[in-house]
Amino acid sequence: MKRLSIFLFLVVMASNLAISSEWDFQMGVQYYDAGDYANAAKHFRLAADAGDAHAQFNLGSMYKTGQGVYQSDYEAAKWFRKAAEQGDVRAQHNLGVYYYNGEGVSQSYYDAVKWYKKAAEQGYSMSQHNLGCCYKDGIGVSQNYYEAVKWFRKAAEQGYLQSQCMLGAMYVAGDKVPKDYNEAAKWLRKAAAQGDVTAKELLELIGR
Repeated sequence: MKRLSIFLFLVVMASNLAISSEWDFQMGVQYYDAGDYANAAKHFRLAADAGDAHAQFNLGSMYKTGQGVYQSDYEAAKWFRKAAEQGDVRAQHNLGVYYYNGEGVSQSYYDAVKWYKKAAEQGYSMSQHNLGCCYKDGIGVSQNYYEAVKWFRKAAEQGYLQSQCMLGAMYVAGDKVPKDYNEAAKWLRKAAAQGDVTAKELLELIGR
């Protein structure tokens, strides 16, 4: 009976913490939308300390830009990591960028690829593109053009302009893929429709 009472007490405590965390997160959003960044950061921190991944990402973003808190890439990376470890795709991507550029953490292309891949596998187009670039250039991973094209294509299919242009350019030049003006035109038209000047110039070059 005593064990059951302790168990029920812990369940109630966990439930109360979750409710409090959600309330703090929502208050943070309201303050942020109102332009009161200091109070937004205060409530996001309370929710973040309670383990809310969205609050951890938001707090990391505020440290990244210096909104309502002092600007600190170190603190941003710390909170992005906490959110990333809970599967937050935006935090995973940002952490990958931080590792790639050596911002707030020691530069590590290996770790950059690790976090890009986690976000890419969740369908995050920017990470898919960055991962494609890493495979194309052999940065943080063994050079692999098959993998590069695979990830560029995944991002391009989601409308990511840079990947559309990259694929088109690779097919125009026959850059580690068979030269194919039809395939090139397919992706360059999509990029050109989004206003990409390079894509328009390449379409003119191949007469499409």
